[in-house]
Amino acid sequence: MYKRILVATDGSDLSNMAVDHAIQLADMTGADVVALRVVPRYPQTYFEGGVALAATEVARIEKQWQEEAMQTVNAVKSAGQLKEVKVKPVTAKSDLIAEAIIAAAKRNKCDLIVMASHGRRGLKRLLMGSETHQVLTHSHIPVLVLR
Repeated sequence: MYKRILVATDGSDLSNMAVDHAIQLADMTGADVVALRVVPRYPQTYFEGGVALAATEVARIEKQWQEEAMQTVNAVKSAGQLKEVKVKPVTAKSDLIAEAIIAAAKRNKCDLIVMASHGRRGLKRLLMGSETHQVLTHSHIPVLVLR
């Protein structure tokens, strides 16, 4: 049924539920898993009163975020090994999370995207947006959303 499943994770409890589901689904179908965590760039503020960080400090923070992302996807790989599911850990650096998820799924020839939704509604959804909604809207690959 599925050959390669991309699971998007941010390391939260909710996304860990999506990871568990993706690994179980891969185990049942014989699929491989691509574990993805998207790392944003450090925001540069130009607002009055904002403090601009030195380039070396920004590089240090971004390196730390990248290391944390690798820990997250390597944890998915370890979880997959317990079920004998092949997991490819992947990170992407982008401020456009949904677009990075879709691009990674295409690049890795995935036939399903699994991700969690925080279920925000009303004003919170309007202000914070929904990466899951963006993936659902723009992906040509099937998306399984867990809440």
